[in-house]
Amino acid sequence: MSLPWKAHGDGTHVSPDAIVLPEERLSWPRTIGFGAQHVVAMFGATFLVPLITGFSPTATLFFSGLGTLLFLLLTGNRLPSYLGSSFAFIAPIAAALAGGDPEQPDLGRASFGILAIGVLMAIVGIIVTRFGTGWINALMPPVVMGAIVALIGFNLAPAVKNNWNATELSGWVALITIASVLLITVLFRGLIGRLSIVLGMVVGYIAAILMGEIDFSGVADAAWFGLPAFHAVGNPFADPTLWGLLPAFLPVVLVLIAENVGHVKSVGLMIDRDLDPVTGRALLADGLSTMLAGFGGGSGTTTYGENIGVMAATRVYSTAAYWVAGIIAILLSFSPKIGAVIFSVPAGVLAGVTVALYGLIGLIGVKIWIDNKVDFSKPINQFSAAVPLIVGIADFGLQIGSVVFNGIALGTIAAVLVYHVMRLLGRARGGEMDVADPVVTASTEMNAEAGADPRG
Repeated sequence: MSLPWKAHGDGTHVSPDAIVLPEERLSWPRTIGFGAQHVVAMFGATFLVPLITGFSPTATLFFSGLGTLLFLLLTGNRLPSYLGSSFAFIAPIAAALAGGDPEQPDLGRASFGILAIGVLMAIVGIIVTRFGTGWINALMPPVVMGAIVALIGFNLAPAVKNNWNATELSGWVALITIASVLLITVLFRGLIGRLSIVLGMVVGYIAAILMGEIDFSGVADAAWFGLPAFHAVGNPFADPTLWGLLPAFLPVVLVLIAENVGHVKSVGLMIDRDLDPVTGRALLADGLSTMLAGFGGGSGTTTYGENIGVMAATRVYSTAAYWVAGIIAILLSFSPKIGAVIFSVPAGVLAGVTVALYGLIGLIGVKIWIDNKVDFSKPINQFSAAVPLIVGIADFGLQIGSVVFNGIALGTIAAVLVYHVMRLLGRARGGEMDVADPVVTASTEMNAEAGADPRG
């Protein structure tokens, strides 16, 4: 059977005004090199999630690589993408593990939430394949979607503080790590600049070694080769309390939808193709990949912006490179030694890198507002963003029976309800609540009374 890629030109060069399309490839040595580059690009963020949550790095790598191959199959090799660990799962996983034994956390509880989200994502993918994405835009307009994505990032801020204060030297290690990330971002261009997170962690790790902050006993004892450290998913019929975890996980679906749809749009623009018809398949593939991860103890997956950056820099969009990347990730997952090295990263390094990463997740929500030109002179937009942000950042909680709603779940509900209820009431009174701006009006009146120029 012939492979699905045709050679691009002579297979060795890409002219400045050309791109390597998804159905094309360069020579196999070069394709393997580009695949390895995609592994490097995704590696830092992908292993950060299990490092933060306590999940197995090797199982996460395995399901990440397997999910990528499944994604390429289901999208017919039309959409280049790597499926790495989603940061949106960090907060609900922490909620699922709260109150348990910190030394031996019941990871199966969190895996049930990941599995449930995978099932829901797959259903959304089937619906989008049949009916398109219009209903998503109606349910979650940009102001709502941006607020939900933003509050998920900002909700994680307390975790950064805990790691920062873990030991006497953690704060210094964190400062060195975040300073390294910022300097590498500013001083280097191309791939090195794009890998500032993982390279900053390397610098912080070396600093932590010099300060005596790292215990290498686990690394020395780990074997070079072995099976990934899988664990079983929790059984909701044997433990009914698992159903109560779902509200904390449900908002993640909205983030995964936004990330997948954004990925399809971005790649389509870069290769000048309409890839919207593939959106449903992309969502279905991500859902199935997340389901597999939930079954076996891996982190939930999503399409990776880091790898979009690599494609933009290299102009190589060949899906062949992603097949190579997925296979490399699977092979790496069979080394317990790699997992032990990842787990040896100290709290200070985590604090330094997550102080930036969690903030960047929040800013993705802000970027959604900016890109879609959300008009915050309209009260309906003001309150649809303001209320859920405070609910999410303060991490409000509500328990009804065995069902637990954390700040992310309540903030998501608030974003959807505030927008749609205010819009419905505004229409009922004969308008859209978009003319008067009580926030700006109030500040203008106060400035005028103080003799200030209301224009600032």
